[in-house]
Amino acid sequence: MAKTEIDPKSLMFDAYHIDGITPSECRSIFLDWALSLPAGQDSTSAIQAILDQYGSDAPDHPMSEVLSQGLKTMAKPTRRGGWRGRKRD
Repeated sequence: MAKTEIDPKSLMFDAYHIDGITPSECRSIFLDWALSLPAGQDSTSAIQAILDQYGSDAPDHPMSEVLSQGLKTMAKPTRRGGWRGRKRD
C-alpha cells in the first residue's frame, strides 16, 4: 500500500495493481479518488501527477486511459444546465 498526498487512500496504487481491471471499474475508482482530493487541490495537476507516477510504466492500463480522458475533459470545460445552457429558438 503506497499512500501519498495525492493518493491518500492508495486507490490509484491499488487500481494499477489489480489484474484484469476493467475500464468501468477504473472510472468508478477514479470518481472515488477525485472526490477524496483535499479542498483546493488542483485536479488537473493531481491527475497529471498520478499519470506521471503510475501511467508512465503502464501506458496501456485502463486507468491510464481514464486519467488521460480526465485531463482532456478538464482542459475544455463546457457549460451545462441552467437557462443559459438551453437552446433558444
